[in-house]
Amino acid sequence: MRLKLAAVRKVYGRKVALEDLNLEIAAGEFVGLIGPNGAGKTTMMRILAGQLLPTSGKVEVEGVDVVSQPDAARARMGLVPEEPALYDYLTAREFLEFVVGVRGKGDVEEALELSGLGVDADRLIREYSQGMRRRAALAAAVVSRPPLLVLDEALNGLDPVSSERVEKFLQRRCVAGDAVLLSTHLLDAVEKVATRIVMLKGGRVVEDVQVASLGMEGVRGLFKRHMGE
Repeated sequence: MRLKLAAVRKVYGRKVALEDLNLEIAAGEFVGLIGPNGAGKTTMMRILAGQLLPTSGKVEVEGVDVVSQPDAARARMGLVPEEPALYDYLTAREFLEFVVGVRGKGDVEEALELSGLGVDADRLIREYSQGMRRRAALAAAVVSRPPLLVLDEALNGLDPVSSERVEKFLQRRCVAGDAVLLSTHLLDAVEKVATRIVMLKGGRVVEDVQVASLGMEGVRGLFKRHMGE
């Protein structure tokens, strides 16, 4: 199992952000995580990133506990947070070389090609637009080909050509046995690329369905149905 969350609960004071959250993602799955504002998506993604500790429950990446072995868990995961922090005074190539050095493996040229940053690889990241910065963060997440990719709004700000390139790459990685968790508000985009949709509402999983089973309703109809409850 690439990712497993078992009975995960997160409480902030009197607010319960996640309640009894159970989720498993197997090799080859492309899971789209959707939900309204305040559903718990951001809290869940921050727990996966190691930025927050769950109040209770267990989170594992490739069988490695995120809480007790955070470094080992992160080594098995490529992460793109919603607001990625980058090294502004490095070029994209230098940044990726640094990531490869830390991870011990990786293909810088492949990551630059995927992101479409090849022609801008030797410019300082501080000169990049927001879309280019997001592409650099995505390149850093995939450069070492980790078995699990956790992407928070990673398609936002990408032009259509870059978005299509990234989507096809992610789908190829899933075919090769990796797994992808993409948290997004782009319902039409996630329906096109994901094999499975998980919807959070009120800190709980309210839907966990295969995209192929949605029929004419689609992801947008699924979302609207729950928001009308």
